[in-house]
Amino acid sequence: FEWKYPLWYGKHIRVQNCTLFEMARAGIWYTDDLEMTDCVVEAPKNFRRCNGLTLTNVALPNAQETLWSCKNVRLNRITAKGDYFAMNCEDMQIGDFTLVGNYAFDGAKRIVLKNARLLTKDAFWNSEDVTVHDSVISGEYLGWNAKRLTLINCTIESLQGLCYVEDLVMKNCKLIDTTLAFEYSSVQAEISGRVDSVKNPLSGCICADDFGEIILEKDKIDPSKTRIVRRNETKEACSHVTECDFCRKRETRNPAV
Repeated sequence: FEWKYPLWYGKHIRVQNCTLFEMARAGIWYTDDLEMTDCVVEAPKNFRRCNGLTLTNVALPNAQETLWSCKNVRLNRITAKGDYFAMNCEDMQIGDFTLVGNYAFDGAKRIVLKNARLLTKDAFWNSEDVTVHDSVISGEYLGWNAKRLTLINCTIESLQGLCYVEDLVMKNCKLIDTTLAFEYSSVQAEISGRVDSVKNPLSGCICADDFGEIILEKDKIDPSKTRIVRRNETKEACSHVTECDFCRKRETRNPAV
């Protein structure tokens, strides 16, 4: 495919071992039930307002503004490079995914990612109900204004990341070179290793092996609503109704009197 708009308004389409060249920009819009396998999409701005997309072993080297406002999407063994990937998408299942490009998944809802490598700043802004498993995410300002963001077995590197998040859950995650984290977020976090700095979390529990700087400004937040726990320094359990798994296990071993 070498020209614009080759597969608009299509239904029940199967594409295999094909290439969309750069001039086939905006090539697949308003299309339902499309499966694409073993393909290269060199054109930007593809896949808009589609429903029922399955992409397997597809390379997207020029994925600028790709996958916007699509629903019911499955991606497996995908590599992509470009800004504003998957904006406002809903109901996505993603595995073995590599992305280089900023502002990914802005406004996305009900997303599950597994085994992903994301080099992207401002990822998951304004998103809802996103769960990321066994992945690496590197980029500033991760997850701002997100709701119900869950990270499991992930490695995160993010300047001022995970701020303004409503219901952030982290399980067995690592935070590398991540400073000024959790500002104005409600959080339940189990961190493996050290957290370089924490600033003004709204509520919850943050457990880690060690902390660098902890900033709690009483004129901006209520420090009593957040429990910050160094694992080896206390036997007390979380005082909150929804404590983290680490503190729940510790409470079983050492019941509070």
